[in-house]
Amino acid sequence: MKRSPLFSGFIYLVLGALFTYFALDDVGKNGWGFFSYLLILLATFDLGSGLKMIFFHYKNKEKDTIKK
Repeated sequence: MKRSPLFSGFIYLVLGALFTYFALDDVGKNGWGFFSYLLILLATFDLGSGLKMIFFHYKNKEKDTIKK
């Protein structure tokens, strides 16, 4: 079964929020270290990918409705 970009986008947003939470928790406990920067990097990629996929879904949906 093929997943829609909207569903994948929401999964990426949830993962990005989760990585952000873990990064903030790690910074609060241990300060800024390599692991904190790694978590922030992963969160940035996931949030960016999630937003991009959601925008793609709505843009693609708009094009499909124009064709019909």
